[in-house]
Amino acid sequence: MPKTRNTKHKRRLSNTKATVRIPARRAVSPASRTVRKRSKMELAGLPLWEVARGPDHDRGERHGHARAWFAVGDVADGVVAIGGIARGIVSVGGLAAGVVALGGISAGLVAALGGVALAPYAMGGLAAGAVARGGVFASVATGGRLRRAVPQWRRVFCDTQDPS
Repeated sequence: MPKTRNTKHKRRLSNTKATVRIPARRAVSPASRTVRKRSKMELAGLPLWEVARGPDHDRGERHGHARAWFAVGDVADGVVAIGGIARGIVSVGGLAAGVVALGGISAGLVAALGGVALAPYAMGGLAAGAVARGGVFASVATGGRLRRAVPQWRRVFCDTQDPS
């Protein structure tokens, strides 16, 4: 069997008289990564707020799913939703969908802001909508064609037209 670095290292430590203590890694149990908090007050059958993070094996959930008026979790559904996947009137998250959405990938019925944004009013790295702005955008003004944004200083100093 070839000698690995660990066995050489152990042998070297065993030959010395000094005692070396290597701190053990702190064990993190799955239960300590799980957070479930919910308000006792309810409106129309939904709690006022809920926080759900991590898996809940009792409910059979692999990800924390928060459902409330103000929801925060791995997956969040509510009027105001904040999470990895957020769905609500106002949603903020990695993947956000709602009336007003902010996120990495966002789709909104009125407005969206994010890396990829799709809404009537959209702003992002890649934006599409009736009124869209961003790095690359398509809007009613561009006739639905993708356009690259021209910085304001270039329009003023270089006297150029919008590139097609």
